[in-house]
Amino acid sequence: MASDEIVWQIINQQFCSFKLKTDKGQNFCRNEYNVTGFCNRQSCPLANSRYATVRQHPTKGTLYLYMKTIERAHLPSKMWERIKLSNNYTKALEQIDSRLIYWPKFLIHKCKQRLTRLTQVQIRMRRIAAEEERLGEKLVPRLAPKIRHREAARERKAEAAAKLEKTIERELVERLRQGAYGDQPLNVSEEIWKKVLNAMERDGEGARDKDMDEGIESEDEEVEAESDEDDLEKAVEYVSDPGESEDDLEDLEDWLESEAEEEAEDDEEDSSEEEKVGKKRKLRRANKVKSKKPRQDEREKLTLTNELAW
Repeated sequence: MASDEIVWQIINQQFCSFKLKTDKGQNFCRNEYNVTGFCNRQSCPLANSRYATVRQHPTKGTLYLYMKTIERAHLPSKMWERIKLSNNYTKALEQIDSRLIYWPKFLIHKCKQRLTRLTQVQIRMRRIAAEEERLGEKLVPRLAPKIRHREAARERKAEAAAKLEKTIERELVERLRQGAYGDQPLNVSEEIWKKVLNAMERDGEGARDKDMDEGIESEDEEVEAESDEDDLEKAVEYVSDPGESEDDLEDLEDWLESEAEEEAEDDEEDSSEEEKVGKKRKLRRANKVKSKKPRQDEREKLTLTNELAW
């Protein structure tokens, strides 16, 4: 008992990770084994070595009675004893009475209250599921007042934002009609520009150019005519003339032979010109070599005279 009192003093006066403080003077407990949900000496599952609660299985929906005793305090993995309760409400109450016969009346009463509440929740869930199956649609649960007020505030803000967007659009359309951005701005979508033109036409500030529309139609017709001509050209095929005469073939052969002879004469003339150019280059190189020899002789004479002078 002394250890339980020490644990409660630490939880109550210093720190507890499961405690949820409020401004109304009543603190709540977030521990999953708490039988009442309040943070006090009798309901604390950490500060009581002898404790009992009722919990529901997360997937199966069955109810279990959990019991903690001082004899299993040295085994944390086996500290809680779990007993499955009957689906019948009266039998489940009898099981609680038989299992907690010598326990404090506070725990017995709170376990029965928790069993009653969980049973009511299960009945309501079954009723909602049956109603959804009958109607073929999912029922929307009733929202808490806090959530309802929050959603209403969000709706008001969304409506205000939508009205602001409409006013901005109206202002932009008015500026476009007044010509503040020129004939047609680049960053304005085509739909908005059409709205402006239609509004101007309704107000009598502008008129539709019918000639322009006809021109557009005529261009479309020209494109269609060109596509038809292309199809006709693809349909036409070119073949050789089966009735071609032999005289025409002989004239063609003579013309080809004359062209070949002319090309041969041109090649001979080109080769003769290249030979002449090569001879001229050889003569130039020989003259350069001859002009270099007297210069070398003069250099040798100068070197000899310099040596004699020394």
